[in-house]
Amino acid sequence: MNSLFPNVEWSGMWGATGQTLYMTAVAVLATFILGLLLGLALFLTGKGNLWENRFLNFVFSAIVNIFRSIPFIILIILLLPFTLLLVGSMLGANAALPALIIGAAPFYARMVEIALREIDKGVIEAAKSMGSSNAQIIFKVLIPESLPALVSGITVTSIALVGYTAMAGVVGAGGLGNLAFLEGFQRTQNDVTFVATVIILIIVFIIQFIGDNVTRRLDKR
Repeated sequence: MNSLFPNVEWSGMWGATGQTLYMTAVAVLATFILGLLLGLALFLTGKGNLWENRFLNFVFSAIVNIFRSIPFIILIILLLPFTLLLVGSMLGANAALPALIIGAAPFYARMVEIALREIDKGVIEAAKSMGSSNAQIIFKVLIPESLPALVSGITVTSIALVGYTAMAGVVGAGGLGNLAFLEGFQRTQNDVTFVATVIILIIVFIIQFIGDNVTRRLDKR
């Protein structure tokens, strides 16, 4: 191993891998919760839905569209004062989390909205006719019916988040991106960059494999 990758310090590489996994896991969990809530708000306040409200729908859509449109590397820079206030530092894995979550949640929210729109309106009408409350419709109809698409969406978002962590590493967030940039690119140690890239690809393949299998099991069609 040392002869193939002479510049790779394996303890540092595994430490960076742990940081990437930590950032991804925390960001995915927070993104799933916030994105689900925002996506539900987008859908429910839309035309013909349970909480139809044109103004609120416009506000939610504007929030989603604005944050989806900002390139992630610029979003990190814009959020530096907020990150410093929240975390107390602009460096490290925890400092990357606000940008990761704020960057990914609107993206996932739009996927949630699309998944909810695919639900047969007849199912919702049937639930209404049986006297179901709005809460029952949301938790017993909308979310269960759209669950395969929700899992598929969070799988895609998780993979995007792995890429975001690599970009965050360039500005000092730690992880494999930081290692590949500082130790690999800046020191012209191509083997370090190569190994970091391979590990990122393995993480992505594992996420995709798990997501595909869970989606397949949930899909009753």
